Amino acid sequence: MFDDFQEIFSTLRKNKLRTFLTGFSMAWGIFMLIVLLGAGNGLRNGILFNFADMATNFVKLWPGRTSEAYQGLQAGRRIKLDSTEGPYLENEFKQVSNISPLITRSNQNFFYKGDYAPGVLQGVMPDYRSIETVKIRQGNGRFINTADIRQARKVIVLHSRTAELLFKEEKPLGKFITYDNVMYQVIGIYHDNNMSQNPNSCIPLTTAQLIYNPENGYSQVAMLLNGLETTEENEVFEDNLRGALGRKHRFDREDRSAIYLYNITREYIQFKGIFNGITLFVWIIGLGTLIAGVVGISNIMLITVKERTKEFGIRKAIGATPGTILRLVMTECLMITAFFGYLGMLGGIAVTELLNNFMGTPNAPTSQEDMVMFTNPTVEPSIIIAATIVLIIAGLLAGYLPARRAVQVKPIEALRYE
Repeated sequence: MFDDFQEIFSTLRKNKLRTFLTGFSMAWGIFMLIVLLGAGNGLRNGILFNFADMATNFVKLWPGRTSEAYQGLQAGRRIKLDSTEGPYLENEFKQVSNISPLITRSNQNFFYKGDYAPGVLQGVMPDYRSIETVKIRQGNGRFINTADIRQARKVIVLHSRTAELLFKEEKPLGKFITYDNVMYQVIGIYHDNNMSQNPNSCIPLTTAQLIYNPENGYSQVAMLLNGLETTEENEVFEDNLRGALGRKHRFDREDRSAIYLYNITREYIQFKGIFNGITLFVWIIGLGTLIAGVVGISNIMLITVKERTKEFGIRKAIGATPGTILRLVMTECLMITAFFGYLGMLGGIAVTELLNNFMGTPNAPTSQEDMVMFTNPTVEPSIIIAATIVLIIAGLLAGYLPARRAVQVKPIEALRYE
């Protein structure tokens, strides 16, 4: 066996170009597959990262003004969303749940001692936490609860960035801050991937109604959607929702300025469809690269075996059996494909790591400009190993089939081969 390896290494050294071309086809196929799949996964993971801290099945409504006259009512009428919206929508649509009205107050700063921080104040219900997926870590207090709503307490849950600006090294829980000349006690600190420069902080909805908005209704109404799996189903739901609100508030369902609607469910489904298409495209390109590698290995091995037909004849003439010759060829193929396949795999992994270091975003964005588009461009190890094995097997077959034909040639005929 040791003599066989010495002979193989001697053959490889004598035919460096042939060895390189065979190995390069192998390495390039693995390398390109890993890089393409890694880049596609990086794009997919980057976009999905932006959905990580929010539900992907909710709708938000904003009241607007009518742009058309309807049932004797003039255009320009302001639509008011109030406390009757929740029961009405739950009765009309079995797909909605966790309806959470919001009252928003902006263009003000939070103050604590001599420090201030910009931010948006939102009056919310406890169910709001299921829509925005508010994360409060252990030791950082709690979210708004039913007792806060019932008693209209002046308590607040601050965004982590707002808390850092106001309190520096101090512990914020239990402290009092001021917003728009009203004092609130901090009961919690939450974290999310909010990309706004003015992140939201939350107070009880009833408190916001009493202080800021006693007559003007809700700023928004948010709700979860259940059982809508396709874009078409969501479009039908949106049309029916506008129709139901139109009947209640007396405006034309085609009047888009009366109610503004944002359906993240439909957007999420569209994103998934886009990236499923990208993933399929990347796989097609990657498999095409693998096939090109297989064809390249096959062609080079075919030429190599033909060039060595005379050598095989001499070996048979001095007593070598066809099995011995085949074993040498197969071992040579295995060594080349395994070694260069490993190099291609290492190269592909190294490039994806470089992409991750230079383009990846492991931390939450801090502004809208920092929206994550690329992160964690990894490839499943099982895919890498399977692709490598496929090319190794292809290399072995590419060497075995022509070699088997060549060793069956009679020595006298092989010696005449040029």
